[in-house]
Amino acid sequence: MIRTAALAHIKDRRLLQARSIGKDVFYMAGGKIDPGETPEAALRREVREELGVGVISLDELGVFHSEAYGHTPGTRLHMTCFTAELDEQPHPASEIAELRYFSGGEYAAMDHVAPGSLMVFRTLHDLGVIDW
Repeated sequence: MIRTAALAHIKDRRLLQARSIGKDVFYMAGGKIDPGETPEAALRREVREELGVGVISLDELGVFHSEAYGHTPGTRLHMTCFTAELDEQPHPASEIAELRYFSGGEYAAMDHVAPGSLMVFRTLHDLGVIDW
């Protein structure tokens, strides 16, 4: 099981996704939770590393369980997802090559999608905060 913390950052009814250098799939910004680290602390650390910004406040959206994309089949993902207010506009930092905002339909139509991200898109659409 891979335990991660992820950011659901919404702008103009679209959800932010990040693509790492050398990868073709967009994921939720965030990353693995280190031993002894809380999901909240992991999110703050990962957002600073990947997006070059700080987290002012955050709220837990939910915990999502799915297949871990890009790992051995059967590897499970346990993703604690948060909405957050950021102190600046996010920009690609560290290993991130590109940031892009997607509607649910745009993301779902891509050749490669992360199952955990797709679950968050559906949840946010059901809540009426992003477009499909």
